[in-house]
Amino acid sequence: MAITDDVRTAIEEAIPGARVQVSGGGGHFEIEVVSEVFAGKRLLDKKRLVYRAITHLMSGADAPVHAVDSMRCLTPAD
Repeated sequence: MAITDDVRTAIEEAIPGARVQVSGGGGHFEIEVVSEVFAGKRLLDKKRLVYRAITHLMSGADAPVHAVDSMRCLTPAD
């Protein structure tokens, strides 16, 4: 399984019902998440939810995710 799949799966498990798109490679990724969970939340809180989901992929010297170059957190209404 590709690391983009690992990132997508981790987010989908942490935010049930989310639509997730992940692209990139070489440790740098772009993430877009669409979820009702984001309704009424500040941008920082939305991003914290996503980062919390992938923390295990960003930890350690050999972490497969080094940076999230772009993150979009949207509600279905956005």
